[in-house]
Amino acid sequence: MIVRRAENVGSLLRPGYLLEARERHARGELDDPGLREVEDRAVDEAVALQERAGIDVLTDGEQRRNVFASQIVQAADGFEAVEGNEVDWFRLDGSVERSPVTVAVTGKIRPRRFFCAGELAYLRTRTAKPVKATVPSPTMYAYYWAPGISEGAYPSPQAYLEDVTGLLRDEVAELARQGADYVQIDAPELGMLLDPHQQAWFAAKGFDPDRLIHDAAELSNAAVDGFPGTVGLHVCRGNDANRYMARGGYERLAEEVFPRTAADVLLLEYDDERSGGFAPLAHVPGDKVVVLGLVSTKRPELESEEELRARIDEASAYVPLERLALSTQCGFASVAKGNDLTLEQEERKLELVARVARAVWAS
Repeated sequence: MIVRRAENVGSLLRPGYLLEARERHARGELDDPGLREVEDRAVDEAVALQERAGIDVLTDGEQRRNVFASQIVQAADGFEAVEGNEVDWFRLDGSVERSPVTVAVTGKIRPRRFFCAGELAYLRTRTAKPVKATVPSPTMYAYYWAPGISEGAYPSPQAYLEDVTGLLRDEVAELARQGADYVQIDAPELGMLLDPHQQAWFAAKGFDPDRLIHDAAELSNAAVDGFPGTVGLHVCRGNDANRYMARGGYERLAEEVFPRTAADVLLLEYDDERSGGFAPLAHVPGDKVVVLGLVSTKRPELESEEELRARIDEASAYVPLERLALSTQCGFASVAKGNDLTLEQEERKLELVARVARAVWAS
């Protein structure tokens, strides 16, 4: 496996003209081809930004998505807008904000089309550099289970997640058919399941939090079974409007997930104390790479190169340097409105990732 030392986790800030085009499209003032043309422009600019910054493996910035996981909802029947499905978010000062999860599963999931294979097809025509496709984890869709509503579609939350896994398996198979060589599974629910506050939220939905951690590894493995390229697993603790959803170190995942995941690459959020220390990395099997998410996408301040190099050195006490890489802690815009950073600050953050990676892992 080729190790990419400087990675972008996935989403990038949406330019203002794209957000405006989405609003016009929602009002019926811009047709589908018109929106696609605007999205193409935004993807082209996202690619150019990453190339200028020196990132080693590129995404399309998720410019075509409203939310990092929204494509499956848009590409399949069975989801509808609902009220009352809410979750707690935390601002960086620790204050709590209750926010809606605006859709829920209300019927049997029936896919109408592939949801991200088209993104990859376009991306591969825009760059000669390595690229990756990002897909949500199956258990991330526990968010969209609404007690009192979803039972009309599935007899249990587990049956629902099995259907989601089948859909994702077909999607990954199509990506492989198109020649994809890197698929990243995004699993913020794993970060949430490290926090007692959010464990209680999942339990109130009817999920056993302990079982859900176990199922997260098993179902994600099933979704990528047979994929011939590199598989990444990204774990964060929620990312929207500079907010987070959870706190907690990786000790539990070191026991339950790191030894069992089929992922070759673990992209782990590590930008501040929310993520705990590096000691759990000692449990990462020797055939896996750890991408340290040390550069924050939640704060506009630019980290110092010295600080980043010191933290990489600290992590290398648990995972050898040759199996480490560097990235941002999460995307810049997991939700389309994005975190409160400018495009210029975003680019400086990505340049920093690439510059430090070149310095640390100089060939």
